[in-house]
Amino acid sequence: MLLPRRTSGCGAKSACKETSQSQNVLKMLLDQIQSDLAAAQKARDQVKVDCLRFLLGAVFNLQIEKGKDYVLTDNDMLSVLSKQVKTHNESIEMFGKAGRADLVDREKAELAILQAYLPEQMSEEDVKVKVAEIKAKNPNADFGTLMKFSMAELKGKADGALVANILKG
Repeated sequence: MLLPRRTSGCGAKSACKETSQSQNVLKMLLDQIQSDLAAAQKARDQVKVDCLRFLLGAVFNLQIEKGKDYVLTDNDMLSVLSKQVKTHNESIEMFGKAGRADLVDREKAELAILQAYLPEQMSEEDVKVKVAEIKAKNPNADFGTLMKFSMAELKGKADGALVANILKG
C-alpha cells in the first residue's frame, strides 16, 4: 500500500498541520480506493477491478517518478485522477468515431468509477461567473495569462477545456 511519507521537521507549526491534514486526506482516499478494489474483487466486478488497479498503478508510478523522498499531495492525486478522466474521455470519443460501442460502454463505466473519486465539479454557470471575475481583475491579460489564473483557482473544480471555451467565447 502506498502511503505518504512523513516529513521530518516543519518550519512552522501551521505548515506541519497543513501537511498532516493533506496527508490524512490522501491516506483516506488511497484507503478508500483500496477497500473499493477489495470489494470489487469479492463481487467479481472486473471492470471496476481493472480501473482501480490502473488508478493505483498510476499513483505508484508518480511516486516512483518523483522519488522515494517525495511526499505525495492531494494535488498529485487530483492530477492523476484528472489525467485518467481525460484519457477515458478521449478514448470514448475515439471509440465512438470507430463504431466500437462495446469499448465505448466499458470506457464510460470506468469513467463513472473514476469520477466518484474526484471532487464535485462546478456547473458551467458557476465557471462562467468565476472566469468573468478573473477577466475583470485582469482586463488587459491575454488568453494564456487568463487561462493560467483561471486554472489556478479552478483546478479540480472545473474541466480545463470548459474554462478555455468560456475564455474564448
